[in-house]
Amino acid sequence: MVVPVAVVLSSFEAGGTERQMTELIRRLDRRRFRVHAVCFRRTGQWLRRVEAAACEVVDFPIRSFKSPRSVKALFDFVVWLRERRIAVVHACDLYANIFALPGAALARVPVRVGSRRELTPPDKTRAHLTAQRLAYRAAHRIVANSVAAAAHVAADGIPESRIVVIPNGVDLSGFAAPAALGVSDAAGGPVVCTVANLRPEKGHDVLLHAAAIVLQHMPRARFRIVGDGPMRAALGHLASSLGVAHAVDFLGHREDVPALLAASDLLAFPSRTEAFPNGVIEGMAAGLPVVASGVGGILELVEHGRNGLLVPADDAAALAAAIVQLLNDRAAAARLGGAARATIEGRYSFERMVASFEELYLSQLATSRFGAARTRRIMRQVRPAVGARSASAPVE
Repeated sequence: MVVPVAVVLSSFEAGGTERQMTELIRRLDRRRFRVHAVCFRRTGQWLRRVEAAACEVVDFPIRSFKSPRSVKALFDFVVWLRERRIAVVHACDLYANIFALPGAALARVPVRVGSRRELTPPDKTRAHLTAQRLAYRAAHRIVANSVAAAAHVAADGIPESRIVVIPNGVDLSGFAAPAALGVSDAAGGPVVCTVANLRPEKGHDVLLHAAAIVLQHMPRARFRIVGDGPMRAALGHLASSLGVAHAVDFLGHREDVPALLAASDLLAFPSRTEAFPNGVIEGMAAGLPVVASGVGGILELVEHGRNGLLVPADDAAALAAAIVQLLNDRAAAARLGGAARATIEGRYSFERMVASFEELYLSQLATSRFGAARTRRIMRQVRPAVGARSASAPVE
């Protein structure tokens, strides 16, 4: 006996939520769970991985919730849930919450899990946020990926008893143990890297202004911006107007982020708002000293002076000063990088993240109409301990 689970996302584009939930789909224990992936748009860089891992990928095309076609898509979804006898629906982003949680309630799905993986997204309207707040009422549990995100869920009127915090994870096997700072010296000056989609809230403009200051002190420094998004053209123009274009590489979406980080000296992350940033987790996993803005979930990852440095958001001068400080003090940078790696090793593996979701699904099933007896039979299919989970390893 296995539990049919539907994991619902808008699409599989390259983004933090999509990356985390793709890994969840790949790593859920197949002895216990049969995983169906549901989306609105069957597109994105992670789609092939999801297709290889899920028992099926089903799309319910929606362009706008205002369209009458969205009503038909909702009822098609309800019928699909009943036909597959889905026991757990896990909605993973704002649009998935709005669509899948009410649909799962109409289909009387035993366990309905919503998500909060961002704080107050600047690209969402008040109507979007109101619709999500109403959709949360159809969920049994809302999973936030940070304490900061959980506080926003509570502010939406959701009782704390229904909110669960499960932080993001990272595959540490892809990140070598940190080497000595200065790996980039053979190719030129020090390399400052950032990994984030190019959206206004990520603060790439602040980094470019900081780069102009850093280059006054360290003319051979280079800045690598990993990620793509709607701000690409505007950021290119800004780099040119600031006179730093020669020192800035816009690398776009990359699949070799661990290698790029291994060839860098420092991770900068000047986000204006953040629930729990994958880019910071990856930089810390690579053993890089991190300079980040002290906002949202970053404060749960970076402890100033112990495993990184925090600066005020939107303060290019403070960001530049911290970057120059660490690039000039290699001993301090190495100490912070080592502590950053230890933080990730101890708290933020994918194994811990996936095990937490599995425990949530099963604990909720045991108290639902799915039944405690059926859940106990599934739970008796004992999995290996975290760190030795061969049966639940990622599906390749």
